[in-house]
Amino acid sequence: MGKDKQDRTTQKALLLNLYAHFPFCRRKCTYCALHSRAGSSEAMRADYVNKLASDLSSLDLAPGSLTTVYFGGGSPAMCDLTPLAPVLRPLMCDTCEFTVELHPLDVSDERMDALASIGVNRISMGVQSLDNPTLAHMGRGYTAEAAEKAFATIRRHFDNAGIDLIVGYPGDGCDMSGIKGLYSWGLKHCSVYSLILEDKSILSRRAADITFPSDDEVLDKIGEVADFLASIGLRRYEISNYAAPGFECRHNMSVWLGEDYIGIGEGAHGRLGLTRTVDGRAAETLTPKEDERERRLFSLRTADGLDTSGHPEWAVTLDDFANKGLVVKNRTRYRLTRRGTEVCDSILLELL
Repeated sequence: MGKDKQDRTTQKALLLNLYAHFPFCRRKCTYCALHSRAGSSEAMRADYVNKLASDLSSLDLAPGSLTTVYFGGGSPAMCDLTPLAPVLRPLMCDTCEFTVELHPLDVSDERMDALASIGVNRISMGVQSLDNPTLAHMGRGYTAEAAEKAFATIRRHFDNAGIDLIVGYPGDGCDMSGIKGLYSWGLKHCSVYSLILEDKSILSRRAADITFPSDDEVLDKIGEVADFLASIGLRRYEISNYAAPGFECRHNMSVWLGEDYIGIGEGAHGRLGLTRTVDGRAAETLTPKEDERERRLFSLRTADGLDTSGHPEWAVTLDDFANKGLVVKNRTRYRLTRRGTEVCDSILLELL
């Protein structure tokens, strides 16, 4: 059997996760360095969706083989997504989690009905801040009050819905009076990210004239946000993610736990077997040893932690971190402490 045919046969037999990237935005946010562009025409977006449908058809996936689907961006809902439904629906298993990221300006009752009609059952809305001057500086185009109304509209259509927040943006720091207003939103999920000053972002070009909060200030604020989210029933199940029981993002968990995922669309990353892909094309091939280590190691980011069975070298290193209060040990399993979540990337580098 030729290698290409063997890869297709293996792919058809697997349960898989799908990520589709939509690069379209109304305008570029100041902090963003993701693959995205503003100013696209309706025709350009329609052509893009048709190309995604064609790419999906060419994957030769078995019916019901997709366990999660995630549409990210950019702003996926700037596109008419309905042409994807005839191709995508047969590939989704009966319990498939289908997430779409939304900008608050994307939200309307009509659009929520349209998303539900193609099988979407989970929404992640990018709020980023609940401070109006900060939202204006970010270039988000809405107020905190408008974001709250948009989320109320989402909740009329989807129970499984959450938001994203950024901590550490200059001048904001994620003010807790705004955060505590989330008590009445009915969140099932919240992602809380610390600001990263990306090299190609608008914010990085202005950095010399801006005062940023210190690392300690950012970490203190994340701790306050984490405590508040716990008080409204959202458990921290991964370093940056909090959910009500049963509402953890299955797609993201699949990545952290080392499952295969297909990436389609401009700039989309994927991982199938030993191969990493970008834009649907092979970008790097790992050795079996490299692959096994990476797939297992990133479970350290999750609340369940890392099982070091078969890797005594990891246990030696992690025991040292346990002595420093960064992880806790239970037999062969290690879990991050709150202090450990602050330096997880450094811990992972020591283990790689």
